[in-house]
Amino acid sequence: MAHIQVPDGVPGIRSLVMFRPESGQYLYELAQLLLRGESPLTEAERELIAAYVSSRNECVFCMCSHAAAARHLFKDKKQVVDIVLDDYKTAPIGDKLKSLLNIAGKVQKNGKEVLPSDVQEARKQGANDREIHDTVLIAATFSMFNRYVDGLASFTPTDPKAYEEMGARLGEKGYVLPKQS
Repeated sequence: MAHIQVPDGVPGIRSLVMFRPESGQYLYELAQLLLRGESPLTEAERELIAAYVSSRNECVFCMCSHAAAARHLFKDKKQVVDIVLDDYKTAPIGDKLKSLLNIAGKVQKNGKEVLPSDVQEARKQGANDREIHDTVLIAATFSMFNRYVDGLASFTPTDPKAYEEMGARLGEKGYVLPKQS
């Protein structure tokens, strides 16, 4: 049960945005920009970074919903999502994405943990400044989103089917404000 009065049965951040749409609209716009806007990183890679950070923050709702979106976007390679969440270092992804996930994991703990050597490694693996920037911003933003969702104890579905539906909606429509009732 949420710590505040939000619509019953509305999961995660959606209920919080419905509670306070005047601030929620900006959160959704930011998510849309970061995860669906122009970037050298694919939408699937950006969703994967969001899921990875959410997993490290133990935010079940955000991890499950963004992992589902990443699976939807990775299509026939969707199994990569669960392998990354288990251990990205052994996942069948490129070294560039591994180096970016390393940076994202450090940002999730404390941005000051990102060392020049981490950035140099990402560059060595082919990452450009925009990819490094977007990774850090996604990791920082999702750490905030995770704390927002968990700090207010928003509803977290337990049925995996609910996340499949969310993942498809997020993958196809992006981040659109929920309708007010």
